[in-house]
Amino acid sequence: MAFHVTLADRRNALSDPLRAALLMIGACLCFASMLTLVRYLSADIHPIQSAFFRNLFGLLALLPWLVRDGLPGLKTRRFGAHLVRAAFGLTAMVCLFLSVSLMPLAEATALTFTAPLFATAGAALFLGETVRIRRWAATVIGFCGTLIILRPGAETLSGGAAVALAAAAFMAAAMLMIKLLSRTESPNAIVFYFGALATPASFVIALFFWTTPTPVMWLWFALLGGVATLGQVLLTRAFAAADASAVIPFDFARLVFVSVFAYLLFGQIPDLWTWIGAAVIFAAVLYITHRESRLGAARPPPTT
Repeated sequence: MAFHVTLADRRNALSDPLRAALLMIGACLCFASMLTLVRYLSADIHPIQSAFFRNLFGLLALLPWLVRDGLPGLKTRRFGAHLVRAAFGLTAMVCLFLSVSLMPLAEATALTFTAPLFATAGAALFLGETVRIRRWAATVIGFCGTLIILRPGAETLSGGAAVALAAAAFMAAAMLMIKLLSRTESPNAIVFYFGALATPASFVIALFFWTTPTPVMWLWFALLGGVATLGQVLLTRAFAAADASAVIPFDFARLVFVSVFAYLLFGQIPDLWTWIGAAVIFAAVLYITHRESRLGAARPPPTT
């Protein structure tokens, strides 16, 4: 009797944690590629213009999925909340893209690991969630990791670092809005309204910094939107396949991929303090994620 192994068979043979880990690593590769492209293009194209094209091509890439799943699922009675989420998400994206053009890729990426720390503080202050002493302690320790990376008074302290931290703070705000929206809105609706609102908004802002793209640049922009969208899809599936506490540890691969790309393309080598600080931040995030998973309050991943 013939025996055929299909792709579905192989996928089903993988355990949920292993599949989630592979999906998360794939998402990290996509996001690292996205930031590397933004850095590469920043020599000729303002990062805000790159943000517009990332949104435009990202939205176009999502349309087939949205049409397949049905447009009625996009109906909403919470347009105002979607507008706020889009404002937070777009601000985070612009700050992130600006930061990688102003400072080394690895340092900017390491600083964005603080987003869950900001989210923990924001959930307590604005959503009324109970955050006990151990999670507060982990949050403080995580921000100490930020100080290790920045080393106040050292040459590494720059405007780019402030912009990267602002990106992390707005990522956290977007995460909290996604959590609120997910109580009544479908995932497709949340993704669609972000793209539909952020694309025209970023276009208006980009007009002030506009540079006419060359034919080759259009290919880079399409790739930028494509890898960003693929990263979002892989990230969402990773969190659907396993608990957040099993997925988050592999997010550190994002820093590894970014460091490799930064070295190969730009000759940037992250120093030891960047790795130590990133490890401290990441350890704090892992602990908070573990506690929130046990309490059933794990937050959605950032989707910049």
